[in-house]
Amino acid sequence: MANELEQMVLKKAQMWLDGHYDEATKKQVKYLIDNDMKELVESFYKDLEFGTGGLRGIMGVGTNRMNIYTVGAATQGLANYLKKNFAGEQIRVAIGHDSRNNSRLFSEHVADIFASNGFTVFLFDALRPTPELSFAIRELKCHSGVVVTASHNPKEYNGYKAYWTDGAQVTPPHDKNIIEEVNKITDVNMILTGQHPENITLLDEKFDEIYLNKVHELSLSPECVKKHHDMKIIYTPIHGSGVRLVPASLKKFGFTNVKLVPEQAVVDGNFPTVESPNPEERKTMSMAIDLAAKEGADLVLATDPDSDRIGVALRNKKGEYVLLNGNQTLVLLMSYQLTRWAELGKLDGKQYVVKTIVTSQMANAVAEHFKVKCYDCLTGFKYIAKIIRENEGKTKYIGGGEESFGYLGGDYVRDKDAVSACSLAAEAAAWAKETMGLTLYEWLQKLYVKYGFYREGLVSVVRKGKEGAELIQQMMVDFRANPPKTIVGSPVVKINDYLTLETTCLKTGVKTPIEQDKSNVLQWFTEDGTIVSVRPSGTEPKIKFYFGVKAPLASVADFEQVRAQLDAKIEAIKKDLKLE
Repeated sequence: MANELEQMVLKKAQMWLDGHYDEATKKQVKYLIDNDMKELVESFYKDLEFGTGGLRGIMGVGTNRMNIYTVGAATQGLANYLKKNFAGEQIRVAIGHDSRNNSRLFSEHVADIFASNGFTVFLFDALRPTPELSFAIRELKCHSGVVVTASHNPKEYNGYKAYWTDGAQVTPPHDKNIIEEVNKITDVNMILTGQHPENITLLDEKFDEIYLNKVHELSLSPECVKKHHDMKIIYTPIHGSGVRLVPASLKKFGFTNVKLVPEQAVVDGNFPTVESPNPEERKTMSMAIDLAAKEGADLVLATDPDSDRIGVALRNKKGEYVLLNGNQTLVLLMSYQLTRWAELGKLDGKQYVVKTIVTSQMANAVAEHFKVKCYDCLTGFKYIAKIIRENEGKTKYIGGGEESFGYLGGDYVRDKDAVSACSLAAEAAAWAKETMGLTLYEWLQKLYVKYGFYREGLVSVVRKGKEGAELIQQMMVDFRANPPKTIVGSPVVKINDYLTLETTCLKTGVKTPIEQDKSNVLQWFTEDGTIVSVRPSGTEPKIKFYFGVKAPLASVADFEQVRAQLDAKIEAIKKDLKLE
């Protein structure tokens, strides 16, 4: 079998040696054929596919790598699909990119291909936050758009996200149909390049102002900001695209004391100061937290390289900085928006919020308190965008997000937006200080007393390469055949299977349909309210286990004790499921 695979890979590699590929690429392919069969197999054994985040992979030569040829084939396939969908129309597309190595090269290549296909092309003149690209598609009435980014992945990666007319990432059936068109691009000669450069318009700082003005419309407490404008804020763009617009947005909201981490305000696709440019990790946030401690800052904010994910650290009573997880950030931002909407008399039963199925149930409790509908959707912001699209003209979207550090306030963008999330977080801090004399961290603790102490955990099991992908698929098969009967002693009473789209009540055996798109996700619910969700990642070689536990919190004085109990319970669940 291995020999068959190697033969297939060698045949594909030979096509690159014989085809119209540049000499440097051919030289690298030849080197792999002669010296590194394992890497050759990884580079050619399959074609990069659109997952929940589009195209994403390690940069290098081969059909399973990010390079100008795989990006070119994806773009020509997308162009062909757009021509079929919008026959007779002048197709308009927008293109953005982040700070990663090759991002500018890839985005200019994408622009060239779209222009050569006769499209009207809007290309940002330099790196920009991903949410601004989503905004541009809507603002400039584009049919589609592309952003070149691998989000918070390590520096070896790059990616390609395709967007639809509403400014959201493509959803079924478009994603699969685009793949079909991409698969038809069997020769580099089928990719149109070098024609009609006059079709490309560069977007500059004037467009940034239009976007920032829209972000500013989210402001709910300008008077509180006025009184606390000099609140100390430390911000890090982690070498990425938030470097200019996050400080500009905070300034527009009225904040005058924002300091950037100087070493991380340098745009650099090698991310030299961090192992991984992911604001979820304390190590990545350490420089910002150290500077905050030195300055005595109220708030620490961070964005990932394409500025769609937000990291937040808050000071506790002891003066230590606590890094929030994505669930806590979402609960704070959603609670702030809903509280202010209610206080301003803007809630009339025609509003809603959205969260993903693996995100804290605390968001549901907050929404219920304000009598606002809370939708649960699949993981991936495109599914949140889909709900916004389906409700357009009927009900008003306030905010929503997912546990993976993504939040979106307002519907003028259709992807997670850390530019607006940073501004809302800062405004929420000013409001809490002015109206309650509380820090955001103290307010979060009060919310736990009000709604219950929800605590979440996550384990990512990484299995790389072809073998890893097969192992992950087998794990899901095994879990379906033999689900756990109990989790830490509490019986499993319900199973949600998003592949079969069925909920099974284990007490009665009754199955009921789930109204969702299909996805390879399992959820187990226990008698004591614990939820465990299992989901293979759509963009990375890993399978994720999400844990949600809950307990009442009588008072803030009990916070540390109850948190320790919930954390111990999460650790026990990991052991029970043999994940540690």
